[in-house]
Order: sequence, then structure tokens, then C-alpha cells
Amino acid sequence: MEKTKGINRAQFLAGAAALGLSAAVLPSQPAQATGRGLRHRGVVYTVGEGETPATAWSAARMRRDIRAIRGELHADTVDVTGDGVERLTATAAEAAECGLHVWLQPTLADAPERDILEHLAECGRFAERLRRQGASIDFSVGCEFWLFVPGIVPGKTVLERVQNMLNGDFDPVRMQRRLDRFTAKAAAAGRSVFHGNLSYAAAQDDKADWRLFDIVGIDYYSYSRHHADYVRELRRYLRWGKPLAITEFGTCTYKGAPEAGGMGWDVVDHDKDPEEIKGHLVRSERTQAAYLVDQLAVFESMGLYAAMAFEFVTPDAPHRTDSPRYDLDMASYSITKAVKDRPDDPRSDWHWEPKEAFHRLARHYGRCTHPQ
Repeated sequence: MEKTKGINRAQFLAGAAALGLSAAVLPSQPAQATGRGLRHRGVVYTVGEGETPATAWSAARMRRDIRAIRGELHADTVDVTGDGVERLTATAAEAAECGLHVWLQPTLADAPERDILEHLAECGRFAERLRRQGASIDFSVGCEFWLFVPGIVPGKTVLERVQNMLNGDFDPVRMQRRLDRFTAKAAAAGRSVFHGNLSYAAAQDDKADWRLFDIVGIDYYSYSRHHADYVRELRRYLRWGKPLAITEFGTCTYKGAPEAGGMGWDVVDHDKDPEEIKGHLVRSERTQAAYLVDQLAVFESMGLYAAMAFEFVTPDAPHRTDSPRYDLDMASYSITKAVKDRPDDPRSDWHWEPKEAFHRLARHYGRCTHPQ
């Protein structure tokens, strides 16, 4: 899975699953719900340092990926997230140049509060420049602050905070008070530099003050056998009278992964060298693809503002065909599989190949973007 500052994004999802909980200039062009059908259909594209030099962020690779998101996946939106102002802004600019709607979401983890807010503001200023130049762009001030921002939940790092959440070593009342305080600061910082639609990506059980934002944003990893259950669950986010964006949705690439929800990634033994899949999982691209299109059907039926599949590519979870035990892509939410030229060499170059989920999304997005 993607890593930011050396932290596994799957661990972030673990925290979301474990939680189980919750003033300024208005935008000139407020977001509107559209009745039936999504307004924006897209994918999450994460920028980060990468675990190795081979998987480090590359401007050339990014440009190829953005063109593929537009031309092959037929998405109209890309959620640019991760850390590093240069990486985030370069990717957002490329997406805008390609005619994509941009959802820009800086996510800096395990840094002092001041640094996180400055990182946010720098990205927001750039987003405002793009907006003034005519780009279609929304700005999210961050993702699941209780997990990323030190001082809300005990723990110096994301991993420590996840463990404290799992162990119940936190005060929910104090946590909520600190979360509300930082969320208000982040919203104010975003408003001060960006004058389009402002949002935030909350875990689905978070308590957030959505009065601060123009668009409600939810990272959504539920599982049910019945569409009506999803609709009932999502309707609670509409009570604010604001558009709802599904800022992440998806599942991993093995049978039974949807039932695991946001914990689907937790099937890798990281203590082994090399890392390996635990148990006897059965790879199933069909399972992943079916879940994604089923979710889209729900979102389309509700006329939500946007839905972004998590995620486009996860270079640090490579696919292997020679041994299922080392096929880390099974634990990935990516709609493409990263394939190394030399599987046992950490310095090896790599490329991505589309999974069945990519093809199913491309057909769905293509029909919506280019109706017959």
C-alpha cells in the first residue's frame, strides 16, 4: 500500500475501522447535488516519497498516469492526495491541464501542527491560482485528522495512534474536543487562501462539524449484501443539506475482502523478510471489480456529488504470479497491479497493468462521460 513519510496507508484505514465513533467567505460557485447520477467520477492518485528509490515519485511517470486516468480509465475527476507541496501541485496542474476535475487534498502526517497548516495553506494558494485560471477544482483541507495530526489521539506516530485506538488507550471526549479544534483551524486556513468549494475527508464514523465546509467528504468502506443498507447508511450524511463526496471507496483483491471493509489490507506478515501474505487467500480481481461497480450503482442512484475509487496504483505492493504467498497486490486496494521487471530486486524498475476493476470502471465511466 502507499506510504506517506514511511507510514503504510493501509494502517490509516485500520484506524478508521477501529474508531467506530465524530466562517468565512462562501465559494462563488457552490457545489450542487445533481439528482440521479454522480456529478464527478474518479480515482484517488497518491503522491509520496515511496519506500525505495525505484518506487519514488516521478514527474514523468505521474504525467503518463494522469493521461491514462483521463484517456483509458475515462474518469473525469482525480483526487490528488499525499504530501509534498511540489508533488501535489505538479500533479494537480497536470490533471487540470488534461481537463480533469481536480480534488486536491494535502495529507501531511506526523508533523507539528504549524507545519501541517502551512503545508495545507501552500497547496490551497496553488489551488486558488488554478481556480482563477479556469480549472475545475475543489480543495480538501485533509484526511482523518485524528489519525494524521499529533496531539489529537495519544502517540507520536500514525502507527502508535492506531495502536492506542485499537487498545482503547484514549479519552473519546478529549479526542473529539481536540479534533474539533484542529478541524476548525484547518477550515479557516483553507478559507483564507481558497475561495472555491472547501471540504474534508472524514472516516465514515467520525463526528465532524460540516457547517465549516461546502461539501461533506467521507472515506467509505462499508459492506452489505443489500443496496438499501448502503443507502440508509449514506443518507445520514445528507442531513446537512450539502453535497456528499465519497472521497475513498474500494476493496482489496482477494475473495472475502469486501467483508473485511477498511481492514481488508491486514493480511500481510510484515515481520517476515520478504513480507508475505498470511493464510491461504485466493486472489480474485473479479471480487474487487464487482464490489466497486456495486458501490458505484448505489452512489449513482443517490445522485451524490462525487465518488473516487481508492486507488489508482500502489507501487510498494507488487504483484507476483510465481508465488501467491508473495503477491502483496492481494492486500492492495489499487485498481492496477504494480509489476517489477525483476521481482526479487528492490531496485528493479516496474510498471502497472490494469486489473479487472480498472476495466469495469473504465466501461462505467466511459458510458457516463460519453453516452451513446
